[in-house]
Amino acid sequence: MTSGETLSRARGGGPAADVTGVVVVVHGGQSVSTEATSAFQLAVLRMVPVVYAIRHTLQGTGAVVCRPRLLVRGWNGEQASPVPDLSRTLDRIGAKFGQVPIVLVGHSMGARAAFRVAGHPAVSAVAGLAPWLPPGEPVAQLAGRRVLLVHGNADGITRPDETWAYAERACAVTGAAVIEIRGGDHPMLRRASLWHDIAAEFTRSALQLPAHETDVAAAVSRTSANPSRTVL
Repeated sequence: MTSGETLSRARGGGPAADVTGVVVVVHGGQSVSTEATSAFQLAVLRMVPVVYAIRHTLQGTGAVVCRPRLLVRGWNGEQASPVPDLSRTLDRIGAKFGQVPIVLVGHSMGARAAFRVAGHPAVSAVAGLAPWLPPGEPVAQLAGRRVLLVHGNADGITRPDETWAYAERACAVTGAAVIEIRGGDHPMLRRASLWHDIAAEFTRSALQLPAHETDVAAAVSRTSANPSRTVL
């Protein structure tokens, strides 16, 4: 697997044949940097509680949670450095676990990479948390995928309006659930538990598991052909 990648079974041990799905959680980074990522990079560490929340909600379901560490910190313009890196991870997951559905959950730059690779045949759903989705990002690859877009209205790093514009374009090829978090910031520290709950409930929904009876579960399941937002 990719350098720094960790796999953990939400249900404990057992053969690969018992795996029912794989959730890939992708960390953020920088717009430009060829520096190698580190396990102690804040963007990498921020995904640890997200993974914990997802693992907790999927316990006993046979799902696997995968937390790759991208090779370099930056997107780096046309190189789109995380994209081939993440694509290789998806191929290796398929080689290890066979034809199981893969759900992508990305933050910031990691969300941009996740949406770019969503056309991989194993991907069934993709979520972007405070995503970096500048104008011109493609959406055709999202056809047939479940999509969730979440942004806080207090984000000072990536732009919520660009996320809403992306959602509008995405709805031309697939339905999407769109959530605005009041007071939510870019590192997802304000109202952190809400961010974690949203990520966890989306994975349950994407893997066709019974939803919890909560406002969050209802919001992530509110897929629509128009980009109307649910505010939490």
